[in-house]
Amino acid sequence: MGKDVIIACDFPSAEKTLEFLDRFQGKKPFVKIGMELFYGEGPSIVRKINERGHKIFLDLKLHDIPNTVRKTMAVLSGLNVDICNLHAAGTFEMMRSALEGLTRPDGTRPLLIAVTQLTSTSQEALEQEILIHAPMEDVVLSYARNARDAGLDGVVCSPLEAERVHSVCGKDFLAVTPGVRFADGDRGDQKRVMTPAQAKEIGSDYIVVGRPITAASDPVAAYERCCADFID
Repeated sequence: MGKDVIIACDFPSAEKTLEFLDRFQGKKPFVKIGMELFYGEGPSIVRKINERGHKIFLDLKLHDIPNTVRKTMAVLSGLNVDICNLHAAGTFEMMRSALEGLTRPDGTRPLLIAVTQLTSTSQEALEQEILIHAPMEDVVLSYARNARDAGLDGVVCSPLEAERVHSVCGKDFLAVTPGVRFADGDRGDQKRVMTPAQAKEIGSDYIVVGRPITAASDPVAAYERCCADFID
């Protein structure tokens, strides 16, 4: 898979999600199914979107003991998604166990990526609330190295860290970056952000874009603008 824009379909129901995707009239954007939608609709929404021909990033951010994560990933491997994820903070052992669970008997599996630090987390919150007293970039790179060494395919990080992730972990190690906003848009609750064009320049492999597309007056035009800035 090459560079792409992933739309975060953070809707509360299958009805609203499918109505939104119907607006794209033959286009098949890469979509992210997150906790809100998955917990509301269950695996059936994954199957419905998959049947429509969309690539799917299943964004459930697993974080539990290694045995639980391994068994859960084994279940998710049957949903025929393209990307799954977990929290890198769950440790090297948890990531290795996740990879084992996600790998099917025939050796195939979705891509597996690890969340480093959420793009809503600031340096101040990192130090004062999580009690990690190191620069954000150092923390992200440490998590990225652990994920690479555990055999994962990449990480979720802010666009601000994508270039360093590639320099440390290699150009084939994926940097999937939320926290992307248009220059003339609202940041919302995101702290570490870039525009689609800046994310392209700095080396993001995939950008995950939610409200700038889903809340736009013309979501299709907003999606096409993202693609033009990031891919073309």
